[in-house]
Amino acid sequence: MHLGNKVIFMERYEVNRTIERFSKQIDDLTKKINPEKLKNEIKALNEKMQAENFWQNPEEATKVTKEANAKQSRLASLNELENKLNGIVEWLEISEEHTEEWEILENDISNLDTELNSFSTEILLSGKYDDNNAILEIHAGAGGTEAQDWADMLYRMYVRYFNIMKYKHEIIDIQQGEEAGIKSVTIMVKGGLAYGYLKAERGVHRLVRISPFDSNARRHTSFASVEVTPEIDDTINIEIKDEDIRVDVYRSSGAGGQSVNTTDSAVRITHLPTNIVVSCQNERSQIKNRETAFKLLKAKLVQEEIKKQEALLKNLQGDLKEIAWGSQIRSYVFHPYQMVKDHRTNYETSQIDDVMDGKIQEFIVAYLKAGGN
Repeated sequence: MHLGNKVIFMERYEVNRTIERFSKQIDDLTKKINPEKLKNEIKALNEKMQAENFWQNPEEATKVTKEANAKQSRLASLNELENKLNGIVEWLEISEEHTEEWEILENDISNLDTELNSFSTEILLSGKYDDNNAILEIHAGAGGTEAQDWADMLYRMYVRYFNIMKYKHEIIDIQQGEEAGIKSVTIMVKGGLAYGYLKAERGVHRLVRISPFDSNARRHTSFASVEVTPEIDDTINIEIKDEDIRVDVYRSSGAGGQSVNTTDSAVRITHLPTNIVVSCQNERSQIKNRETAFKLLKAKLVQEEIKKQEALLKNLQGDLKEIAWGSQIRSYVFHPYQMVKDHRTNYETSQIDDVMDGKIQEFIVAYLKAGGN
């Protein structure tokens, strides 16, 4: 009996420490969210929604409604977490002798731990476009087939990540490699916080492996770049002048140069002032491809503005470092050992097969917690 009491004491000690940690996490979240400020913002949005002419502009009305719902949901989530913690504390105070129920308590604690971590990550995603859909591009670096195969491997990794996150995705444009792999691919990714999470993947990804294309089985290093932009809705005014663009149409092509269809339906748009080039070939209709290409261009121009603002802020802070070709953000080493390491956060794992199967969320969360934007 004495031993049993000692075990119970140790369990209670650990539970109390866990509760203290939960309480601090909720306090930190409360400071970040600022519930009183959030309530005032929700009140102001509700007043807008009650105006007689609110639905005269459906797009703006939808945007305001979405913002109000998101803020209300955030406030409700914080209240729910507080209530669950209070419930655990109250249960603990009255359960001195009911040790057979500790399994239920441990389950409640485990669930609250998961919910707190998930909510903490969502709070990190409060940027202007974080809740938007994302446009993800992969471009093979120099090195021909080696780099193109690596770009294809990354493409497979991200598709599996989309499946894990239950994101829908659609290929907008893809350029196949001559022998294997892909030269580039552009993907529309749709789902909650898609851009907020995927923005962590921007930069150069480096692969080290024994090449399957080298008859001498030598070790090769390959690079591919990943670019991520938010999908921009039509309520954001981005002026694109006719004289600033060049539109080219061409025949869509599939794997091995095979024609997808027999008409010149693919569209390429060049924005002359910035030299930004976008293309779309996933639809049979030239008009639809043109619409999608303009949407991609709009997103790119917004992203350019975001980069300018970030560069200005970093310059003011005295930090001139930026993600650029040749400064890899993450290395994937298959040989002589197995490791994936993010150079921005130093987060690493030896479970390289899991990573290539799309289990990259821990890398993304580590980046966000480190203050990535």
